[in-house]
Amino acid sequence: MEKLIFEKSVEGRHGNYLPPSDVPVKQIHELIPEELSRKKAPLLPQLTEVEVVRHYTRLSQLNYGVDTGFYPLGSCTMKYNPKINEDAANLNGFSQLHPYQPVESVQGALELMYKTQEYLAEITGMDAFTLQPAAGAHGELTGLLLIMAYHAARGDFQRDKVLVPDSAHGTNPASATLVGCKIIEIPSKENGEVDLEALKKAVGEDTAALMLTNPNTLGMFETQIIEIAEIVHQAGGLLYYDGANMNAIMGYARPGDMGFDVVHLNLHKTFSAPHGGGGPGAGPVGVKSCLEPFLPKPVISYNQQTQNYYFDEERSQSIGRMKAFYGNFGVVVKAFTYLLMMGGDGLQEVSAKAVLNANYLMNLLSKHYEQPFAGPCKHEFVLTSSPYKGNEVRTLDIAKRLLDYGFHAPTIYFPLIVSEALMIEPTETENKQTLDEFARVMAKIAQEAMENPKLLQEAPHNTPVSRLDETQAARKPVLRWKAE
Repeated sequence: MEKLIFEKSVEGRHGNYLPPSDVPVKQIHELIPEELSRKKAPLLPQLTEVEVVRHYTRLSQLNYGVDTGFYPLGSCTMKYNPKINEDAANLNGFSQLHPYQPVESVQGALELMYKTQEYLAEITGMDAFTLQPAAGAHGELTGLLLIMAYHAARGDFQRDKVLVPDSAHGTNPASATLVGCKIIEIPSKENGEVDLEALKKAVGEDTAALMLTNPNTLGMFETQIIEIAEIVHQAGGLLYYDGANMNAIMGYARPGDMGFDVVHLNLHKTFSAPHGGGGPGAGPVGVKSCLEPFLPKPVISYNQQTQNYYFDEERSQSIGRMKAFYGNFGVVVKAFTYLLMMGGDGLQEVSAKAVLNANYLMNLLSKHYEQPFAGPCKHEFVLTSSPYKGNEVRTLDIAKRLLDYGFHAPTIYFPLIVSEALMIEPTETENKQTLDEFARVMAKIAQEAMENPKLLQEAPHNTPVSRLDETQAARKPVLRWKAE
C-alpha cells in the first residue's frame, strides 16, 4: 500500500531553505493575539525536497485519466481532449482577461462567446443560447426554470408535474424537484423506448414538461420521438432535452427538429473540454423562440449599426443570473476551438465513429455478457452480468477485476432498470486495437467468473489499495491523517 507523506516523515529532515526572519520574535508575538498563537509547532511531515517531489510525482502516476488509458464510462463521453484546446484557452488574450473590464476592451471574447452560441444553436436546432450554466445539472436547473417562467407568464400556475423516464439520468428528477415540481415516472417498453400509452395517461393540465434524452440512457434511439413531442405539446407541456448523449447524433439529427423546446449541452463532454476531476464544466442551454425572453441575463448580443458586441441587461422577463459573470469562459474557449477544428463534416464524423465503435464493441461483448435490449445501439450500450450471479459474481466484482488489467471500469448499476448493469461508451477517439484489447480482457474476466469466482470477489489485487468497504467509506469516511 502507498504510504501517506506523514508516514514517510523522518525527524530532522527538511527540504526548505528559507532566510532567517528579519522581524524580531517579540514583534511577531505582539502582532498575533495570544488566543491565536500556537503553543507548539504544527505537526508537519519532515522530508527532503527530493522525497516530496518523488512522493507527489508517484501519486500523479497512479492517477488514471483519458490521457493514460481507455475510459469507457457510459453516458459520460470520456473522449480524448486535443491539446490545441488547452493552448487556445491559455493564450494571454483569453487567460488574462478580467470580468470587470470595459466591454469595448473584450470584444474578441464576446465575439467568441456569441459565435459559440450561434454554432450550438445550429447544431441543436434551437433559436437562442445562454452560456451561463456551469455544468449539465446546472443546465437542467436553468432549463426547468425557463419552462416554469414560460408557464407562469401564460398564467398556467397549475403545471407542477415533470415527467421523467425510468431510465433517465438521476439529475433529471433532482433538478425538477429543485424547481418545486413533482416527479411522474414513465416506464420503458421491452425495447427500451418510452411507453407511449403510459405517457398518454400521465400527461394533463398539470404537466410542465417531459425530460428526455435521445438517444436515451440505454443507448437506444427513441424512434417515436415525434409522437412523444406531439403528446406532450397537445397537453400544454414542453419537451426538455438532456444533452448528455449529443455525441451520438451531431450532423444527423437535431433536438429542435424532433420537437424539443429546451436543450442543455455538456461542453466538457461532447465538445471536448477536459471532463472529470471535479470540473470546471459548462452546460449551455438552448431554447426555441417562445422561451428566449426568459433566458438568464445578461445575454450576449450584437449591434449591427455599431458592429459591437454587448451585454443585454434590459430583459424584464429574464429568470435572472444563473452564475457569476458569464459562465466558465475557459471551457467555452476550448469548445469553440474544437468546433472550429472539426467543422460540420468533422462533427458528423465524430458521431458516426462513436456509433460504429459502440456497436462493434457491443457485438464483441454480447458473446460473454447478457444484452437486455436488442441492437443496434447508438453511442453507448448496456449489458448485464446476471448470467454470473449463480457463481456469486456481481457487476461490482467485474468492475474491480478490470482494474487489475489496467482498465478503468465502465459505469455500473445504471440505468437502474437493468439488473447488474454495465454501461459502456467507447467514444470516437478509441482505435480498434484498444477496443479489441478491452473486449479480450472482458472475455477473460467472464471466463474467470465461471472458473474462479473468488478471484473476482477479492479483486482488485494489483492496485495500491485493495477492495474497500464502500459502505463504511461512504458513511464513516477517514478524510485526514491523525497522529498516534
